[in-house]
Amino acid sequence: QVQLVESGGGLVQAGGSLRLSCAASGSTFSINVMGWYRQAPGKQRELVATITGSGSTNYGDAVKGRFTISRDNTKSTVYLQMNTLEPEDTAVYYCYVRLFNLLRPPVWGQGTQVTVSS
Repeated sequence: QVQLVESGGGLVQAGGSLRLSCAASGSTFSINVMGWYRQAPGKQRELVATITGSGSTNYGDAVKGRFTISRDNTKSTVYLQMNTLEPEDTAVYYCYVRLFNLLRPPVWGQGTQVTVSS
């Protein structure tokens, strides 16, 4: 089993920055991809960014050029540096882990609120 603990959300003004962290514990050797999704009120959950163990990244179109995902494999932790935040970035951000065993479902964190005021 893999457990995820997120931190770093909060309230920030437009144009500001925040950094999210997600630490995995448990069977961390089983982790392949780590990343972040977000869900705003009344909207579907959408991709923010993902990163593989070797550092390959994938970003959602809405955050390209503003957000940077990184990963510390020694700490089983993934980070999301969010710059030039916009009110449209307001959402609950969920940490996401996909395991090497694709027969197992992905693991989700409990979510952390990010609110960007105009």
